[in-house]
Amino acid sequence: MLSRCLCLAGCAALLAASPTARAQEASEPPPVPKLQEAASDASGTFEKITMTEAVHRALLRNPSAQVAALEIDRAIALLNETRSNSLPTLTLNGAYTRLDNARLFSGKTLAAENQLSANLTLSVPLLAPQRWVQWSQGKANVRATDAANQDVGRTVALATARAYLAVVAQKRVVEINARALATDHAHYDYTHIRLVGGVGNRVDDVRAAQQVAADEAQLETSYTALARAREALAVLVGEAKPLDVYDDVSLASSSTDPEAAIAQRQDVAAAKARLGLAEKVKRESWADYTPSLVGQFIPFFQDPASLTTPETGWQALLVLSFPLVEGGLRRGQSQERATLVAEARSQYEGLLRQTRSDIRVAVEEIRRADNAMKSAANAARLAREALDLANRAYRAGATSNIEVIDAERRARDADTAAVIAEDTVRQARLDLLAAAGQFP
Repeated sequence: MLSRCLCLAGCAALLAASPTARAQEASEPPPVPKLQEAASDASGTFEKITMTEAVHRALLRNPSAQVAALEIDRAIALLNETRSNSLPTLTLNGAYTRLDNARLFSGKTLAAENQLSANLTLSVPLLAPQRWVQWSQGKANVRATDAANQDVGRTVALATARAYLAVVAQKRVVEINARALATDHAHYDYTHIRLVGGVGNRVDDVRAAQQVAADEAQLETSYTALARAREALAVLVGEAKPLDVYDDVSLASSSTDPEAAIAQRQDVAAAKARLGLAEKVKRESWADYTPSLVGQFIPFFQDPASLTTPETGWQALLVLSFPLVEGGLRRGQSQERATLVAEARSQYEGLLRQTRSDIRVAVEEIRRADNAMKSAANAARLAREALDLANRAYRAGATSNIEVIDAERRARDADTAAVIAEDTVRQARLDLLAAAGQFP
């Protein structure tokens, strides 16, 4: 009954515009800035894309993905360079020689004052084990580079997906802060009306205004974080302008079989390809101890002819090379290759252990994150209920607005914690997809 009388008295005071109310107006705090609408972030001006489209664009436009794709072209070019050493070559040579004087012997010209010569040199590797194994290793290098490109694509796709989910979560944070600002602004309006009507007090009015100002600062900060998240997504995707996202992101469940993941993960495939290449290079070290045989056929032209060289002719050569002593070069190369094999094997085996661990962690993370999200959602619901009860008590005059402001802060924090929990669940599902080799 007492609270009802107080409320009636407050309304009567407002309708009558009593002198007390007019006196309070003279000492009003600075006006609270107008509420910013959630749409003020101009999200409608940004292009909206799905996560699938964002990942697809990133794999095409991201600099890391483009460089990885170009590395395949470079590996193919290196293969062509290596292969050329095992194929025949044809070279045209020409020379003009000017002597101070002709070289004569018993009245005969041994070397003319002006000489012109030309020849074609055809060189054919007949026995070249070193060149052949290098050709084969070049092919293996192309395959390893392609596997590395797939691994880079996986890394880019994961970074893009995480940036996409960050924008989704930050948009929710902006909505929560905007809603909290609207709630606190409504509380301020009510508190200020009570003050003007003579039934409130200035302490409550100033506290409510301070809470609104703090909410506005927090909302502006969340807008800045949202802009950063959108820009980060655009950079990864390769767009010149920030991008917006859809809120309804669904990530399908994944298999939790570690052996299936090992067969599908791009980073595991890349490590296995590097190990295979290192083992192949070491296994083929025997070619360093083999001879090489090159055949050459050289037709030539000489003007003028000399005593030893006719005007036209040809010559054929067989060049056999057999390295005997090279100062320990081949032994050092063999040791280096053995070390590279050991390093590649260690990295591959470590990645296999990491893959199995990633799956176990991701499964546990999803289970815990789901439970945490349910608890956070329940806490947010209870916090909003507590805020509603605090508002009712304050309007009934049963409490001060300290409880209301405290309930408002708790409700905002609980809603933010719920958004973080939802984002954690989405990130956990993405982790499981990545660990199982099913993303992208």
